[in-house]
Amino acid sequence: MLFKLFFMLKDVYGPFNLFRYVSFRVIAALVTSLLICLFLYPWFIRKLQERQIGQVIREEGPESHYSKAGTPTMGGVLILLSVVVSTLLWADLTNPFVGLILIITVGFGVVGFIDDSMKLKGKSTAGLSGKVRLLIEFGLSGVLMYFLLTHDAFGYSSELYLPFVSTEKFSITLPIAVYIPFMTVAIVGTGNAVNLTDGLDGLAIGPVIIAAGTFLILAYSSATVLSYEEVAQGGEVVTRSFDVAKYLMIPQIPGVQELAIFCAAIIGAGLGFLWYNMFPAQVFMGDVGSLSLGGALGTMAILTKHELLSLIIFGLFVTEALSVIIQTTSYKLTGKRVFRMAPIHHHFEKKNWPETRIVIRFWVISMMLALIALASLKIR
Repeated sequence: MLFKLFFMLKDVYGPFNLFRYVSFRVIAALVTSLLICLFLYPWFIRKLQERQIGQVIREEGPESHYSKAGTPTMGGVLILLSVVVSTLLWADLTNPFVGLILIITVGFGVVGFIDDSMKLKGKSTAGLSGKVRLLIEFGLSGVLMYFLLTHDAFGYSSELYLPFVSTEKFSITLPIAVYIPFMTVAIVGTGNAVNLTDGLDGLAIGPVIIAAGTFLILAYSSATVLSYEEVAQGGEVVTRSFDVAKYLMIPQIPGVQELAIFCAAIIGAGLGFLWYNMFPAQVFMGDVGSLSLGGALGTMAILTKHELLSLIIFGLFVTEALSVIIQTTSYKLTGKRVFRMAPIHHHFEKKNWPETRIVIRFWVISMMLALIALASLKIR
């Protein structure tokens, strides 16, 4: 909204011309969402306490978590609000990619909100039925992914690219009937993997910020053409262009650079939330936060055409989800547990690792994975 307003006024006041640059609006979106969270969370936490919206702890969970019972939860509502408001203010709302990712983010957030509300109402960790939740998530993702592939406004293809391999050398074009289920599994899987990771103070939001920062770079690079002036022979000034995506040999998706603003909004909101979520946490994000952020990141992987590379970027989330799958499968088949407790961060808690050590080491792992993913751009 502000983007359109200031852009229309650029001829009246020259500095407003800055708003046409994605790089400037990335900074504006980050600062906006950060300030919303920093200034509103104290008030929001008080309101949650007044309404007695406190965390319900699993009885079979680590004993160190019992003291966290009653800590205000559903803090993800403010994260979601700040991301949406910041994106609406600074992104080009005529860009179809912006509308699509906002619908998925809010949709997953609504599912998480219902789940959290049912847990609080029932005073237990049993919220919305897993089958119902997955049905809604798959339904929403499937419909929007079909729209993405079939609507001319996106100009999107069903090509699949390999990490560390040039787009000019190799790609796979999948049938729509195969690619749509693949995309929906990626989105729903990421959403629920982030949800599983959200078990310790600051554990999930750190890797979310790192992943969002990685996709900010990828989105900006995927459709950005830099212009510069060069003095040619004879003293003539020539304007030349530099295609970043072509140089890096990554998929070119016109218009997707606008999603860098959305990623910046996540980073700002995440940092603002982390201020109050670091150990000992004053507020938890709840499913409303983890599902919406996970769904958003999964969608970013699809829209930037980095579906397979996202397995590296989301390596920590993937590990958390796999630990649950391995634990459940092993117990059903053999009656034995592979880990002391799943997800895997609880395994390390059971080994008497301090909570802050687990969180910081998991952050370091996320940073390393993000750097490996970004390094793949040059290795191509």
